[in-house]
Amino acid sequence: MPVDLYYVPGSAPCRAVLLTARALNINLNLKLVDLHHGEHLKEDFIKLNPQHTVPTLVDEGFAVCESRAIITYLVNKYARGSALYPDEPKARALVDQRLYFDIGTLYARFADYFYPQVFAGAPEDKEKLAKVEDALKILDIFLEGQKYVAGPNLTVADLSLVAGVSSMEASEIDFKKYANVKKWYEVVKATAPGYQEANEKGLEAFKSLVTSLIKK
Repeated sequence: MPVDLYYVPGSAPCRAVLLTARALNINLNLKLVDLHHGEHLKEDFIKLNPQHTVPTLVDEGFAVCESRAIITYLVNKYARGSALYPDEPKARALVDQRLYFDIGTLYARFADYFYPQVFAGAPEDKEKLAKVEDALKILDIFLEGQKYVAGPNLTVADLSLVAGVSSMEASEIDFKKYANVKKWYEVVKATAPGYQEANEKGLEAFKSLVTSLIKK
């Protein structure tokens, strides 16, 4: 049976799943969800995901949502022991910590700062921006002396974080002023399998959406 991914190309969490699938050489059956017309609120979709969010993965009848749960599931099922999500407890704990930092701090703060401006026409909030900058400083510290965010190897933490950090290109946030973040960003772009197809195309779609909404 195919592995179905309900997604939106511009979504950073969806792009994290696409990046992971490419790294694992998994062919996903992509199912575009039209959020504008409320497809995520239809009964059939809510049965799969009561949170009615994307991405949502369905694998042999098993549905899982939340991108970071999806990407770790994919490695656990299809590439157990892969360096992308290592089995060794300390190495895995470090990857998990970076994933939790992503969802709870960095991406959360970016979304709280930027998305109200894009989707609700809210004014810029300098205090929220300061929190994003603080999170980027922490990421910069994590990367001190490291090629990747959780050590010497590319992991799902890098794939999740790079999807969110790259989305900042649609904003005024200059994440590249942090030397370690800038270096890491370029390394991941160059070494993550299928980066152009899995992330850059969706990023361009996100940038176009932001431009069109801000102009209104």
